[in-house]
Amino acid sequence: MGPSEQRQAIWGYLCGARFGTTKQLANRFGVCERTIRSALVILSCTYPIETSFGLYGGIRVSDWYHPAQTQLSAAQISPLLRVRMDLDGEDLKVMNSILIQFAFPGSY
Repeated sequence: MGPSEQRQAIWGYLCGARFGTTKQLANRFGVCERTIRSALVILSCTYPIETSFGLYGGIRVSDWYHPAQTQLSAAQISPLLRVRMDLDGEDLKVMNSILIQFAFPGSY
C-alpha cells in the first residue's frame, strides 16, 4: 500500500470510528506513530480532523462532519426553492426540513 492509499485508509477508519490515538492507528496499520502523525498532517489539510493532547487526547473527526450525508448542488437547490414558494402547511415544513438537512447542512 502506497502513502496515498495508506492516508485514505486512515481517513476511512477515522470516519467509521470517529476517534483514535496515534498508537491505535499505528498498530492497526502496521506502521510507526511518526508515519501516522505525518499522514494526519496531510489529511488535516483536506479533512476536518481535530487533534487533542493529554489524558483524553487523540484524533477525531469533527462532530459536524458526516461523510454519508448527501449535499445538494446549487443546480438542485434552485428548483426546490422555486417549488417551495407554492407550498404551505405540512408540505412546506417537509420541504424546509429537506433544504435544511441537504442544501444547507450545519445550519440546523
